Amino acid sequence: MFAADMESTREVAGVPSTVLIPMRFVWPYGGRSVFLSGSFTRWSELVPMTPVEGCPTVFQAIYSVMPGFHQYKFFVDGEWKHDEHQPFVTGEYGIVNTVLLATANFLPGNVSPGISSGSNMDVDNEAFRRLVRIADGTLTDVVPRLSEADIQGSRHRISAFLSSHTVYELLPESGKVVALDVDLPVKQAFHILHEQGIPLAPLWDFCKGQFVGVLSVLDFILILRELGNHGSNLTEEELETHTISAWKEGKAYLNGQIGGHGRALSRHLIHAGPHDNLKDVALKILQHEVATVPIIYSTSEDGSFPQLLHLASLSGILKCIWRYFRNCSSLLPILQLPICEIPVGTWVPKIGESNRQPLAMLRPSASLSSALNLLVQAQVSSIPIVDDNDSLLDIYCRSDITALAKDRVYTHINLNEMTIHQALQLGQDSYSPYEMRSQRCQMCLRSDSLQKVMERLANPGVRRLVIVEAGSKRVEGIVSVSDIFKFLLS
Repeated sequence: MFAADMESTREVAGVPSTVLIPMRFVWPYGGRSVFLSGSFTRWSELVPMTPVEGCPTVFQAIYSVMPGFHQYKFFVDGEWKHDEHQPFVTGEYGIVNTVLLATANFLPGNVSPGISSGSNMDVDNEAFRRLVRIADGTLTDVVPRLSEADIQGSRHRISAFLSSHTVYELLPESGKVVALDVDLPVKQAFHILHEQGIPLAPLWDFCKGQFVGVLSVLDFILILRELGNHGSNLTEEELETHTISAWKEGKAYLNGQIGGHGRALSRHLIHAGPHDNLKDVALKILQHEVATVPIIYSTSEDGSFPQLLHLASLSGILKCIWRYFRNCSSLLPILQLPICEIPVGTWVPKIGESNRQPLAMLRPSASLSSALNLLVQAQVSSIPIVDDNDSLLDIYCRSDITALAKDRVYTHINLNEMTIHQALQLGQDSYSPYEMRSQRCQMCLRSDSLQKVMERLANPGVRRLVIVEAGSKRVEGIVSVSDIFKFLLS
């Protein structure tokens, strides 16, 4: 379309040509194949754009550009297009979008640097953290300066909303809930978890006539570690007939949960009723550090004949918050704060911050055994998998372990010899390439607002976002749904 020697970039006077700023360009109108080209590529290169995780009609590309004035267009399904909702001009190359990027040293009046707040681009650079609105030649600081009263007011409104709404609002119009009998063999139970694509299931004791616990992938991890222990009393043959109840009792012995008569102490099942308010359920999940709470209903006063209605999670409660406040976000000023400005998530420690908890990360060549040990010891549900430059490649979650239940893979592998990369390959046949990208490895930027992060976490199946540096995808932190609730309800 354009000659390679045509250059429309007008650099800001005095800015060194070696300064490059990672920019995120977005085409939000769908297509089968979308590319980006502009003055920053001398109109000679088509930069591939990829769908945003969870939004198949939104394409993005991160490209480092020099400060200055730039023009760009999108090549969508073989046609050149521009975004009519962004600044554009008509010039020698037809109608093109434009952006002016300036640094703090060269903005008039030493105003904080930035880009058009309405632009489909994001800057994620420490020198460009504070964004400004560029419109009609004026610059306005758009990073809110919230008082403590604004922050507490936002928290109070969320707390009041959760207190006035009940678990009934979490119940879907239709769906299924899987429960397992405690007399079911452990091997068969984990095969069911894998086949159903669920990370856990409540346990039903027929003799007691009640739900008595939960079987989760953490149990499978502990069993695999036990099998890998040469001093283990649990053999692969015993696992074929070992019941869930037998494993739970053995687990209690391993954890030292033994009563005065040498019997394993039974843990009280953490559950809730449909009339409980959402705040109490959220606090119950946080306080007991569980992933979900079974919603159990009984028509009798003594609690007999209980019915399992749903599994309540923080993700479901966050969806309720988002549905209510998304059209009136002005009631929650706290949503406008960038996540790097608030105490939320786990971040890679900076130089000199030795007291901060390190972020668990592993290389794809690390052993599966090291990953399982880290999941248990660090008490985390996922681990970013990175290359030698700490750039994000994938993520390994607790739920990935159920892939080993398929075709009894766990019986003929060595946890110390199998790599994380090989383990992830085992589960790939259970997901399409898009599902792998959209559900497994969701990302955000440190400059993203709390509102944007909550919106992404409210999507089905999304439980955490990996915070990456724009362009390099170097991991900077991770923020989960539970991190959001700890901040909002603190």
